[in-house]
Amino acid sequence: MPKLLTACALMLFLAAAQAQSGTVSAPPPPVAAEAAASAALTARLDPVAATDAYMKRLQGEARARSDGYAEGGYWLLLWDFLYGLAVAWLLLSRRISARIRDFAERRTRRANLQTFIYVLAYIPLTAALTFPLTYYEGFYREHQYGLSNLSFTAWLGEAGIDLAVSVVLMGVAVTGLYAILRRVPQTWWAWGTLAGAGFMVAVVMISPVFIAPLFNAYKPLPDGPIRDDILSLARANGIPAADVYYFDASKQTSRVSANVSGMFGTTRISLNDNLLLRTSPPEIRAVMAHEMGHYVLNHGVKHTVAFCLLLMGGLLFIRFSWDWAASRFGGRFGVRGINDPAGLPLLAALLSVYLFAATPVFNTLIRTAETEADLFGLNASREPDGFAEAIFKLAQYRKLEPGAIEEMLLFDHPGGRSRIFAAMRWKAENAR
Repeated sequence: MPKLLTACALMLFLAAAQAQSGTVSAPPPPVAAEAAASAALTARLDPVAATDAYMKRLQGEARARSDGYAEGGYWLLLWDFLYGLAVAWLLLSRRISARIRDFAERRTRRANLQTFIYVLAYIPLTAALTFPLTYYEGFYREHQYGLSNLSFTAWLGEAGIDLAVSVVLMGVAVTGLYAILRRVPQTWWAWGTLAGAGFMVAVVMISPVFIAPLFNAYKPLPDGPIRDDILSLARANGIPAADVYYFDASKQTSRVSANVSGMFGTTRISLNDNLLLRTSPPEIRAVMAHEMGHYVLNHGVKHTVAFCLLLMGGLLFIRFSWDWAASRFGGRFGVRGINDPAGLPLLAALLSVYLFAATPVFNTLIRTAETEADLFGLNASREPDGFAEAIFKLAQYRKLEPGAIEEMLLFDHPGGRSRIFAAMRWKAENAR
């Protein structure tokens, strides 16, 4: 009560003083002053005009190359799909797959080991058959657009490492799948989904520690303002990382990239040397805040769940389409049943049909997460100009202004224009 009386008395005193003064008025309330300043700042920054200014910076041949690279990638989705079907048909129709199965059966009587031996032959063979398209897509085309720094020998060496990793991982995954097919033939798709979930988590855990170092050298980022800023962002957002690593991606590509990868004690904050060499500190802070957004927003876990549901859909598709396909081709191919490893090319072909049709779903899941991480990164780093500049650099290989349907079906990231506009809008709204 005394505080209320004091406040009332003070208000009456101020009112009387203002009434007695004919020449001096009270200053505007702070809220009104802030609103006026905000209106003035917002009027000076038009997000659409600011975005248009970025778009005008990429014109002519440079814009055509950017659009051409992205649009060529759309066709590669189709050619990869059709080429894969052709390879599966070759392995089945010529009974190459059946002969590999027979070879494995002559070496051992253990079903799981037979499957693993089959995979040891199947993966390198399919890699050899698809090599022409792999070479065009991974080496020739990347050099054509100035995105690769690898010599052919170095590229071939990395392709060999990738093949070895694929043989090991796919050997485990396929052997496990066929073990499930033999053990629970009626509900294999459900158990296969659970096993697939465990496999995905395991790969995410081991990738930053065991797989990524096979291709690049990871070193702790030296002490300095950039390292301090990144670790400060990490601490502020609850990311359990005590160090920051950089890796020598410049030996392979001119692309800028970064990531916060791993889980359950294997979390690692990494950025490539291109990001350090080609961008400014505000850009680095914006990019790293975006990557931290994926971690804080649990996109890894959410994507694992979503992809497992999509995997279950794919396994169900195989379950209901296998009988139709096997009844027409199985006898000619020498495939005894769905649990016969010789049918792996047919199983892979059916799965590829499903995955090709589901491409827009995959893209939408990833694109939605990227949009969320963009907004998180802007709020965490408060570097809208740095973020916009970093996104503009990605126009080297990402189309800046895709159409709405084009973006929805074929883009796994938001279009460059929409991302830069989001940054400029954030800047305008936070000028208040």
